Amino acid sequence: MISFTGMGRLASIAVIAGSVMLGAVSAKAQDVPAEHLQAARDAISALGVTNRFDAILPNIMDRLTAQLIQAYPNLQDIISVKVEEEALKLAARRADLEREAALVYAKAFTADELNQITAFYGSETGKKLLKDGPIATRELLKAADIWTAGIARDLEQQANAALLAQVQAEQPAAAEAPQP
Repeated sequence: MISFTGMGRLASIAVIAGSVMLGAVSAKAQDVPAEHLQAARDAISALGVTNRFDAILPNIMDRLTAQLIQAYPNLQDIISVKVEEEALKLAARRADLEREAALVYAKAFTADELNQITAFYGSETGKKLLKDGPIATRELLKAADIWTAGIARDLEQQANAALLAQVQAEQPAAAEAPQP
């Protein structure tokens, strides 16, 4: 039978083991050399991968302001000012997301690969690809839809014609019989 003292020891061991494992994961993230992290930061900057997150805090701020004003309409001016002040205090935490993004990219790519990504997407051709690539992809998807519809139509017509020819070849007498 396990006593409460034994349970306490087991809990302590579990906490220590968990801390060691968590420390190993944290240390692993810190094992990324500074130049590798900088290469990752440069690549995510060239790619603009975190730009879409710029609107998160303003959107949350607007939503919260609207909710609070709905709940306390007589405090509208104060609510707007206070929510904006608090949002500005939190804006500095955007750097945390950049750090996380750099770690993600540093783990996914070597420093050399990141430098190549930065070089390409920092070039005029890379910038054009980032700008016009989504438009080209959208147009390609439209073309693929049209192509798919044409292929489906042609396959249906050709398969029906081939089946009809096969049926007529196998039953010549039925085709020649007078229709009532």
